[in-house]
Amino acid sequence: MIAIQTLKRQRLTAITSQASICYSQFFSTSPISQDAHSLASKQPPSKPHSIDPRWLTMIKRRIGKCMMFGLKPPQVEEAGNILQRIARDWRELIAGSEGYLTDEWRRGLYRQKVAWGEMDVLRWRQDSMGMWTFPYTIGRHVNNVTYLRYAETARVYFTRNFAVHLDPAHKKEWMDLVSPRGVGVIVRSIKIDYKFPMTYPDKVTVYHKLVHDPSSAQQSQYAFYLQAMILSEARQRPAARVHEDIVVYDYKQNKKTTLPPFVEAQFQTMWELQERARKHWQQQILDIETQVRKLEVESWDREGAVEDMGSARK
Repeated sequence: MIAIQTLKRQRLTAITSQASICYSQFFSTSPISQDAHSLASKQPPSKPHSIDPRWLTMIKRRIGKCMMFGLKPPQVEEAGNILQRIARDWRELIAGSEGYLTDEWRRGLYRQKVAWGEMDVLRWRQDSMGMWTFPYTIGRHVNNVTYLRYAETARVYFTRNFAVHLDPAHKKEWMDLVSPRGVGVIVRSIKIDYKFPMTYPDKVTVYHKLVHDPSSAQQSQYAFYLQAMILSEARQRPAARVHEDIVVYDYKQNKKTTLPPFVEAQFQTMWELQERARKHWQQQILDIETQVRKLEVESWDREGAVEDMGSARK
């Protein structure tokens, strides 16, 4: 009896460790080769690079499948705890795992309602009698330009957060950055990647992060790069990603200038916090993956597993 229990524990451990490697594909942007799979089976799972945009949906479906095959009360409680955890922390799991800082003093927009009028222009239609009827939409999604406005507004709040919450000693200087009064910032170029079309009703949350370490050689003394993530609250995934090239400009001298020291200091702190957040939330994702895989092995992914059909089985 002891030998059988030992074998079961060994089988569970082996399957769980292999599954962690398999499901790490959800976090990686590069494909895993056959050699990598065989090598990884002897190594612990690597840190995820970036989360699959549908990761939350897949986790919920996997837990649902476990429930369909029947879970014992302690397992039901564990599944419920996982669902509560991702419901509470989904923004941090999605954005924090990429280094975005999500606390209220650093976020740009938070749960801002999508306006009905932000969708594509409505067109009226004439019937056979020449009467104008109820309008219909072309495309029926939030207009592409609106995403840039979300990012622009979030960028202003991003700067304002430094002035009000993070570095009030330089409040005036931070506020001047978004005005033409002295040393300010100008968007030199902007690129947006649309991930899926948002529709009304929805809410958007927008975060910004630094792309480069301020102390690295990649960081220009006259400019800096930001990335913005525009999250759909309804879909719980990124609707768009924005890449912003920002130049520091002296409006009085009409030429670009170096990054002010107070900005450099805050950016260095921000970068360090970004790296800390990335590591923390990536580990949280791996922990959730391990918990879910354990539930799968104990429910449907085992020998002799039968789906619980409830009263239909009787």
